[in-house]
Amino acid sequence: MALQKLSECVALIILICHGCQSQEPECGYVATKARIVGGQNAIPGHWPWQASLQDAGFHFCGGSLINEQWVLTAAHCVGSDILTAEVHLGVQNLSDPNPNEVSRGIKQAFCHPGYDTNTMENDICLLELSAPVNFTDYIKPVCLASGESTFLEGTNSWVTGFGDLGNGMKPDILQEVEVPIVGNNKCSCYNQEFTITENMICAGLDLGGKDSCQGDSGGPLVVYNGYVWVQAGVVSFGDGCAIPKKPGVYARVSQYESWIRDTVAASEPGFSTFTSTGTNFDLFFVCTTSPWPTDGSIFDSADNLSHFTHLVALSALALVLHIFVSVRGN
Repeated sequence: MALQKLSECVALIILICHGCQSQEPECGYVATKARIVGGQNAIPGHWPWQASLQDAGFHFCGGSLINEQWVLTAAHCVGSDILTAEVHLGVQNLSDPNPNEVSRGIKQAFCHPGYDTNTMENDICLLELSAPVNFTDYIKPVCLASGESTFLEGTNSWVTGFGDLGNGMKPDILQEVEVPIVGNNKCSCYNQEFTITENMICAGLDLGGKDSCQGDSGGPLVVYNGYVWVQAGVVSFGDGCAIPKKPGVYARVSQYESWIRDTVAASEPGFSTFTSTGTNFDLFFVCTTSPWPTDGSIFDSADNLSHFTHLVALSALALVLHIFVSVRGN
């Protein structure tokens, strides 16, 4: 009798543990823990969801693996010939052989129906691979930010890709860079030539110097919630690259949970909630920047523009007085 009870208890424990494991996300884990921050070469295997979209062997956009058969990218990366492109995973170097690399064709592309090429609204697309991939230490899916996620100003995030280094040169080795999240209020102030909507999230430094760039489009902006890596954004657009007070703009993944679930259907990806802690300082941000280009000229801010206006007025007054004195003298 005692042995039977023990067997029942063991079976119950196994059942409970199995249930617990089934709730564990299979996304967002990495085998390597170390990383290099600040626009450096990435360590092999540290970003195992990174995808390289290639056409005739040439990289043109990034993406992220979200399950065994789907990749998330930007809608502006997807043209009418996307089905002739290939998705490469496990890539560390674009010019050297990658022993951990696999490639797949693209079976179908589903871009958001509300994508607007003029405003870059809903710049997000899902690619169904021609065949599933097997997960390894170098090929794994990223977790996606759930609809309940919050990303406050200053939250640390990382962006990865094979895009332009800012000097016209493109790297062979996968790059990674750490950039803080920029609140939408502040981002709207710094990007007055664009409309920053709730479907977008921004990241970058006020001083510039770190950013995503051409060729990084479609790639992931990720945050770490203490357990797994969570994709917060998809590289979308920006005013130049790494320019001061010009943060990069990304499609906000958490806004698209329902659309992603509906599109991917049976092979649902992993979603995880990221919750920022602290004060939302973006609510108190006061915009003092004018819409003029921040090129170091007198048009950098409304304050400088005001000083310029006063200078012009004083110069005009001096000219009038000079003419008046000259006339009186004659």
